[in-house]
Amino acid sequence: MTSPDPQPELNRTLGLTSLTLYGLGTIIGAGIYVLVGTVAGRAGYAAPVSFLLAGVLAALTGLSYAELGQRLPEAAGAAAYAREGFKSHWMGRLTGFMTLAVAVVAAASITRGGVGYLQQMIDVPVPLLGGFVIVLFTALACWGVKESVWFAAAMTVVEIGGLLIVIAIGAPAFADLALHAPEMWPSDATAWSGVLGGVFLAFFAFAGFEAIVNMAEETRNVAYTLPRAVILAILISAGLYMLVVLISILSVAPDQLAASKAPLCLVVGCDDGTRALFAPIAVIATLNGVLIEIVLMARIGYGMARRGWLPRSLSDVHAGRRTPWKATLAVGSLVFALTTLVEFELLARATSAMILFVFLVVNLSLIRLKQLDPAPKLTFRTPAWTPVAGAVTSVLMLGWELLS
Repeated sequence: MTSPDPQPELNRTLGLTSLTLYGLGTIIGAGIYVLVGTVAGRAGYAAPVSFLLAGVLAALTGLSYAELGQRLPEAAGAAAYAREGFKSHWMGRLTGFMTLAVAVVAAASITRGGVGYLQQMIDVPVPLLGGFVIVLFTALACWGVKESVWFAAAMTVVEIGGLLIVIAIGAPAFADLALHAPEMWPSDATAWSGVLGGVFLAFFAFAGFEAIVNMAEETRNVAYTLPRAVILAILISAGLYMLVVLISILSVAPDQLAASKAPLCLVVGCDDGTRALFAPIAVIATLNGVLIEIVLMARIGYGMARRGWLPRSLSDVHAGRRTPWKATLAVGSLVFALTTLVEFELLARATSAMILFVFLVVNLSLIRLKQLDPAPKLTFRTPAWTPVAGAVTSVLMLGWELLS
């Protein structure tokens, strides 16, 4: 009997620049372009504090991912970390399915958020606009990882350019910083409650750095490239976020930002001559995350199928394009269905809740792996307290949102 042909491997084509841009494209997008208004609605002038705290919490878990990506450079990502950390197939499967759920809901929320800017130019119903974007990007993700990531990288440059436009146009608002500075620090329990509620939502704006580790099997020199890409993506996005959020609340009242589906258009004035260029840039920025999430989900599904946690057919790699095409089509279909059913803020809150659970598991997995193998040969190693702090803060944030 002739043995079946072995599956081709994924193509290792990604370096530090493309992987960092991929991570930035996952982080930046609907999170800051849309959530700046939602967070301002909860935290008021203290919205920068919400984003700052969310960035610190994201950085703690980001450092854990940076080490785990070296220890277990697999496309399955968090699912593989949980399997090895807890020595439990059940825990690995649960984490894998939760990670997939996070990515599906996040992609749907990004699509919903992007439509708010797209409808500034085209008055077309959400299902039609969102459906077209999802079909287009699913096809691109099937075509090839190099093409998908570099296209996403090009879109990431555009979305960063959009934030730089906000910073350039809104910079004069810093003249009012001294006037509003006292309002930016919460003064009582009620204000802190709003800030913490804003942290929970702002955390969604930082989610995405974890997607970098799912590209480990398609990255050159993983030990060097992957941890640096994670750290660079978080630092660059955090710096841009703080500038944009500060300018936004200094330029436009928080209640006005909260009421808008395209809040940054209020800052730059999308109806004002050449500034109208910002609307298409914002569309690219918000919808870029859809492509990246589809690429991410396909790799998670592919990695889980190889372990037998999903139907084996989802681990099929296209012989010519060397992409997990069946897994890509499957996740694209799921996102298409969810996009038409649920509103943006509910999707964002659900994403934050689920991802905090995944981050808790990932941090606990690293704690355990450090105990089992404390001295592997790694180019980057997190301090022992980092995953502990990441786990504790994940529990506190999730508990706060559930109680409130």
